Amino acid sequence: MNVLFALLFLAASLAGCNRSDPIVVIQLHPKNPDIIYVATNDYIYKTRDGGQSWANLSRGMSHSRVISMAVDPVYPATVYAGTKGDAVFKSHDGGQRWASMRSGLDDATISSVVNQFVFDPTDSNHIFLATTMGVFETKNGGENWNKKMDGMKEVLMVVTLGMDPTRPAVLYAGTSGGVYKTVNEASHWEKANNGLVAPDIVKTSRALNVTSIIVDPFAPDTVYAATLAGLYKTTDGAKSWVRIGESLADQMIIAMVLDRTRKGVIYLAGRDGVHRSEDGGATWKTMNSGFASTNVRSIVQSATDPQLFYAGTNGSGLYRSKDSGESWEVMPAVAPTQQG
Repeated sequence: MNVLFALLFLAASLAGCNRSDPIVVIQLHPKNPDIIYVATNDYIYKTRDGGQSWANLSRGMSHSRVISMAVDPVYPATVYAGTKGDAVFKSHDGGQRWASMRSGLDDATISSVVNQFVFDPTDSNHIFLATTMGVFETKNGGENWNKKMDGMKEVLMVVTLGMDPTRPAVLYAGTSGGVYKTVNEASHWEKANNGLVAPDIVKTSRALNVTSIIVDPFAPDTVYAATLAGLYKTTDGAKSWVRIGESLADQMIIAMVLDRTRKGVIYLAGRDGVHRSEDGGATWKTMNSGFASTNVRSIVQSATDPQLFYAGTNGSGLYRSKDSGESWEVMPAVAPTQQG
């Protein structure tokens, strides 16, 4: 278990509210706002009615914990799930049936953690995978995976990937040893740690853990890297990084969202709730109105309504905001209330 997930597990264990299992993942349907997938520490659930009722979708899967999910943006009935300990699963029918997709994932990878899926915006069968044993790529929807770690010699653990939406060949990898960049679809990676991780730290177990890395869709040379020790920003394509967000009381950042419709608007989530910046990270506002507990593990923005956000907590359930995080309302408990 890597440092990030160990800390998250500890935080979950210490959470005082037992309303529900921690919401580890929230995955929204790209076109239908009533369809939402969530993963807890034990199961995947799906709602088709905006959260009023939930179905357990874990039948046919192993009991390995689901760490990441992705919905095909072109064919949304196709869903992927990444696990801790049992590689990748894929469903062609919205999660009713699952098939293991592990060809090309070596034994060590199968027993590791699948942290994130990233789709090529020009081809939804072309997917990159971030795992604790490196980066993998498929060009046929997961039928076969190929390891893509050339140049990334110092680290194995890849926690997150960020793709430039305007130039899909450009990706950034957030790792246990900082950031790497590729300009040729992961054929080769170069270190991009200037201002982020000191060289002597990379070689030790104290290396910075990057938890989320996102390319600004309005300014693709601007990239944000959230870490377990603060927030960093580059405006020159990762030639250099600057620490920002130092006014935040808690520097352990678990999740991050860049508003897809408003330039410079960033949401961070962590142990003390949600914070928003409207000026590229220079100033921050706490956005915790309505939360019963502020230990937030996941946050997402709706693809159909830019003011609609969902946040998953460590024990007080799933929350929804209809006003860009100004206020949050708790949703019905994520538990199976129907079949299918």
